[in-house]
Amino acid sequence: MAEPLSSLSLWPIGNCQVSALIDDAAGLVWGCVPRVDGDPTFCALLGGERQDEGVWRLRLAGQVSATSQYRRNTPMLVTRLEAEDGSAVDVIDFCPRYQHSGRMYRPVAFIRIIRPVAGNPRLEMLLTPMHHYGTEAARTTRGTNHKRFLIGDHQLRLTTDAPIGYIDEGRSFRVEQDLHFFLGPDEPFTGNVAHSIRAMEEATELYWQSWVRGLATPMDWQEAVIRAAITLKLCQHEETGAIVAALTTSIPEAPHSERNWDYRYCWIRDAYYTVQALNRLGALDVLEKYLAYLRNIVDRAAGGHIQPLYSVMGFAELEESVAANLAGYRGMGPVRIGNAAWTQIQHDAYGQIVLPTVQGFFDQRLFRMADERDFESLESVGEVAWKMHDQPDAGLWEFRTRQLVHTYSAVMSWAACDRLGNVAERIGRPERASFWKDRAAKIRARIEAEAWSDEKQHFGAAFGHHHLDASLLQMVELRFIRADDPRFQSTFAAIEMALRRGEHMLRYDSEDDFGQPETAFNICTFWLIEALHMCGRSDEARGLFETMLAHRTASGLLSEDLDFESGELWGNFPQTYSLVGIINCAGLLSRSWDTVR
Repeated sequence: MAEPLSSLSLWPIGNCQVSALIDDAAGLVWGCVPRVDGDPTFCALLGGERQDEGVWRLRLAGQVSATSQYRRNTPMLVTRLEAEDGSAVDVIDFCPRYQHSGRMYRPVAFIRIIRPVAGNPRLEMLLTPMHHYGTEAARTTRGTNHKRFLIGDHQLRLTTDAPIGYIDEGRSFRVEQDLHFFLGPDEPFTGNVAHSIRAMEEATELYWQSWVRGLATPMDWQEAVIRAAITLKLCQHEETGAIVAALTTSIPEAPHSERNWDYRYCWIRDAYYTVQALNRLGALDVLEKYLAYLRNIVDRAAGGHIQPLYSVMGFAELEESVAANLAGYRGMGPVRIGNAAWTQIQHDAYGQIVLPTVQGFFDQRLFRMADERDFESLESVGEVAWKMHDQPDAGLWEFRTRQLVHTYSAVMSWAACDRLGNVAERIGRPERASFWKDRAAKIRARIEAEAWSDEKQHFGAAFGHHHLDASLLQMVELRFIRADDPRFQSTFAAIEMALRRGEHMLRYDSEDDFGQPETAFNICTFWLIEALHMCGRSDEARGLFETMLAHRTASGLLSEDLDFESGELWGNFPQTYSLVGIINCAGLLSRSWDTVR
């Protein structure tokens, strides 16, 4: 039952507690327990040639094709498997999520339904959960209608109305009626399995379609925006409100580059962009939960110091190690657990704490609006932003071996002080408003003096340096400069000349800790699209946006990076940055709803 080596043609399912990635042939190849940053019970995605370990695979006898699609406006996946004799089944994959007994039911559980649709299909199932990052197979025990898996400190139980003996022994069997599989908590499954799972299927579908119904989508590219929004929501760990950068670890940014990082954590920067994009669609529930996460981070921040990233539970220490028993994506290790970036100094994080939190003082829709105590707590973050605005850091690209005073970090510090001034005015504290506006003005003056080059006629990526990076395009988004300002126009022209590669954009082109960048960074290409539109080149922007949409997987998603010559996707998947780009650019470039009324 061996399959070809991994690709990023993957379909995420989840319920904001656990998630999984399904390949094009209905193989569950990635899924961590008990949450996104846990042990990958399903790890075949990173198993190299060991494709029969850490997988839940389904296959028909004589299978000739598999086609997948999501149910409309849900993360519920339907894959049709067809055999050479014309027999076929549908495989329905989802994680249950719906209101139950006054709270959200989102267990650590994966549900699969096998539904015969033609002929006399014979099915073979391979279920081989692993433990400790591919080190050993889960220990098992078997009951009459269930099979139990011991996975480290956790136990999962497969409850089913299928023949458990066939499954246990890996034998093929005929599918003559719907079969139901619930891999979840190790506790008795009360009631009729088929009836209960069908009820979960209906309730989960209704939940997601109702959630999507509340989104304020642009008129154009709605399907792309909705799929991006659903997937961004799956990247939130609802228990705490944290938003992870991606659902995977160690998908390399380029082949054999060793730029393999663990992205299953909450980067303050990435989460800021995510809630900003979803807020533009009116997904206030994600913002509210994330604001609660931020308040806990701020409360625990020693002296106002903010790390670049935290675990989904808010843990600060994310020691980096290597999973020796996993060969890596297509055998391209290492597979990393944890991320040493938590030790880095990245001063843009202060602005990215302040900017989303500010909405809590203005938005009347929120259940809990921010108050003066929140403002005073936020001022401690602003104090550090002020102190560090002209100090060296690793920057948003997380250089591991050098530090500079990065312009993007300084602009974020300016934004933190500027927005604190706005909040102070809002809550009737004119003396604090004046205080923070004065600090913002001083930071602005410093940036304009130190980052602008009269010789080169553009802003540089760092104080006193002429090199460029794509983050300078965010100066307009952050309201530091207007798009029609000649300084931005000339900076954009310089960035386009230095970093644009055809229809794609590098984040920078200078050597870093691992050499010369080999792939385009997808969010930077979306920043290019935004800048083209703001500079009056909207037709070109729309053309590039359509090109980026064409690079999406069949599931409608993007990873972090893209080979600008072959078009192949690389980097962790699905990448929140890239999905943010889809939402933001669609909103910017879409026609108005008034054009069809």
